[in-house]
Amino acid sequence: MTGEAASPNLLAGRKRTVARLAAVQALYQIDLSGTKPEAVIAEFIKHRLGREVDGHNYGEADAVLFADIVRGTTTRQEELDRALAGALTPEWPLARLETVLRAILRAGAYELTARPDIPARVAISEYLDVAHAFYAGKEPGLVNGVLDRLAHGLRPGDLDEGGGGGAAR
Repeated sequence: MTGEAASPNLLAGRKRTVARLAAVQALYQIDLSGTKPEAVIAEFIKHRLGREVDGHNYGEADAVLFADIVRGTTTRQEELDRALAGALTPEWPLARLETVLRAILRAGAYELTARPDIPARVAISEYLDVAHAFYAGKEPGLVNGVLDRLAHGLRPGDLDEGGGGGAAR
């Protein structure tokens, strides 16, 4: 991991992209601290989103999408973890992965399972971008492969040629 804060280029991006990045950071915080999701959501909305914190500009975010990803991922974590376990290799179970990487995969899995309004290709691409904001090594490839395998199982028609297009990121 290259640090807790992500690339300024991604932070200056679109509101939905910033919401996904912030959701991953919130999930990371929840995982490490055990803080209740609602408290973390409120903290991010009040003190981080759209503000500069410790020299990092969080940019404007789609607060509704941010809160949905955090709530949905934490509420459905056991289900998402089972789905991810089926997409990971036995040598690299979810518990063995680094905390930020788990947060990225869980958030991506949440969108693939619970947000049919967001095309699978868009969700995968967005979380690949988030992974690139944190990692320079092989981790983005892992995110791409795992979410792609998961999407093929959950929403195969969304990944066919010409399928699932039209919705904005």
